[in-house]
Amino acid sequence: MSTTQVATYPVVNFAVIGDSAAYGTGDQAADGTFRGWAYYLAESFQWDVNYLNYARPGAQSTEVATKQLELVKNLEPDICAVIAGGNDLLRNGFDPKVLYANLRKTCDELMSKGSEVIMFELHDPNRLLRIPKLLKRVLRRRVEAVNAVYQQIANELDIVLIKTREIPNVHDLRNWHIDRMHPGPYGHNLLAKETAQILKARGWAIDLPQVPDYVESSRRKKLIWLLCNGTPWFLKRSVDLVPAALYLMTLELIKICASGVIGLARRIRR
Repeated sequence: MSTTQVATYPVVNFAVIGDSAAYGTGDQAADGTFRGWAYYLAESFQWDVNYLNYARPGAQSTEVATKQLELVKNLEPDICAVIAGGNDLLRNGFDPKVLYANLRKTCDELMSKGSEVIMFELHDPNRLLRIPKLLKRVLRRRVEAVNAVYQQIANELDIVLIKTREIPNVHDLRNWHIDRMHPGPYGHNLLAKETAQILKARGWAIDLPQVPDYVESSRRKKLIWLLCNGTPWFLKRSVDLVPAALYLMTLELIKICASGVIGLARRIRR
């Protein structure tokens, strides 16, 4: 909905498709359910809301553009969040052109139904993760490729693109889950507030989300979580991720060495 369109909605159909960041991973309630930024956003509308979240942890953009899109497009949601790309970049066959094609197709079909589309740029994981410098270079390159796809779509279509890195204090560790890859409760709330402010400026009747009730986990509980969830996740992903990381780091070393040789040759010629 553009800034010139203001309508009265007895019920807002708010749908979410995407990966774990859309699902709510990192913000688990006491009853075991996951909330997340989309949940807080849905709770903040001044109209009644029909909140439908079809996101799935581990989903890549191809699944979002096919299976998940099919679940929501015929519902003609008034607002639909499309959150994908984080899992694509972790795979060996990552291709920004495929990501663009999937996300552009998804946005086009949703907007043809009159949906307001929300997307998020990726944060800077290198500010949170303790990983080798060479791997940081590889990760930075891929994250920037994903964000470039988001920006290209935002330049082409009238979507809501959240500039995650521009949110004040977004990389404060208190806003992040123990895995340092997903927002924690406060981080999800921060994303919800940023989204609410933009939607309000575009004519939607929405308040700022309330800070969630949250009890900090003990170090023991965090360790148990890592053992029960973090380690299995890493082992599952390592079949694809570790070989890809080693391959990409090797290419990065070759580029570094090549640039050094070229630089030395130029100095010699002088």
